[in-house]
Amino acid sequence: MPWFAIYTRPKNEKKVVEGLERIGVEVYCPMVKQIKQWSDRKKQVEIPLINSYVFVNIEEKKRNIVFEVTGVVRYLFWLGKPAIIKDLEIEALKENLKGILSAVEVNGIQPGDSLIISKGPFQGKEGVVSQVDKNKIRLVLKELGFLITISKEIE
Repeated sequence: MPWFAIYTRPKNEKKVVEGLERIGVEVYCPMVKQIKQWSDRKKQVEIPLINSYVFVNIEEKKRNIVFEVTGVVRYLFWLGKPAIIKDLEIEALKENLKGILSAVEVNGIQPGDSLIISKGPFQGKEGVVSQVDKNKIRLVLKELGFLITISKEIE
């Protein structure tokens, strides 16, 4: 069975995963751990690596069953057909997420610079810096076309 990408409502990835698992669909949502800070505390939370997307392994003829779950918006299409993700790509994503995401400190990097990511799930991927803040870099990954944010952990 092929893997398909599903677009979800914003911040509904975990609910969609639970709903799809309840109806017997194999689903994968890559998650990363991040430290969030509120005014009174810090907490480690799991957030989706790719916002508003989950992957499902389902037969072509049963694709419409996913719309029974609240939060599912549509399938991701490529060249007019539902985008198919290879098993190899899903396995590579799972394997790469086993690594630890490192904190970074942003010094001397300017928008337009080209960077190669040295650690984490996107190790070895090249990207172009689109925005630089005190402790964050927004990076567009050339190969994948994703915009990711690399941030320094809160100490």
